[in-house]
Amino acid sequence: MPLTRGPWTVNHSRLRFKSEWLEVSEDQIERPGFYAGTFTVVRLKRGVSVLAIDEDDCVYLTREYRYAIEQDSVEAVSGAIDGIETEEEAARRELKEELGIVANEWISMGLVHPLTSQLHAPAHLFIARALRFEEARPDDSEMIEMVKMPMADVVKLVMASKITHAPSCVLILKANTWLKH
Repeated sequence: MPLTRGPWTVNHSRLRFKSEWLEVSEDQIERPGFYAGTFTVVRLKRGVSVLAIDEDDCVYLTREYRYAIEQDSVEAVSGAIDGIETEEEAARRELKEELGIVANEWISMGLVHPLTSQLHAPAHLFIARALRFEEARPDDSEMIEMVKMPMADVVKLVMASKITHAPSCVLILKANTWLKH
């Protein structure tokens, strides 16, 4: 039985691949104007990105080798939402695991969809304040380096395309605006 998604009709959907982190489906669709064809969608687990900012407006980021882009990437703390965790619970867990930071103040900065044409990968954005530092406990597969720098320098890295992780870029620019108000 056909489904309607906005102005599109989905006549059939086939799951092509599924793993713990993502799934790929191929849909037989009719687009507006009666164009029929296929459309492939990649769905990732919902995620979070957290920007920890101390009382001096210094930002705590991660530096980690990213296999898909074949280089180190400087990013806000980011990760998947596990099971029935809320977005904030996942953000708190990721910040503590990756950098050993516990925050007493949490500000939601909304949601970002990094690539909307064929990728469903919602990322919830948070600022963490009133920081306390403990021992980091990243997953065994993660080799994370903490990077601390002033917010002004981080914004410059975004603008110079030295930070390219989309949720991190959006979060950094939103946080910079938030700090100025």
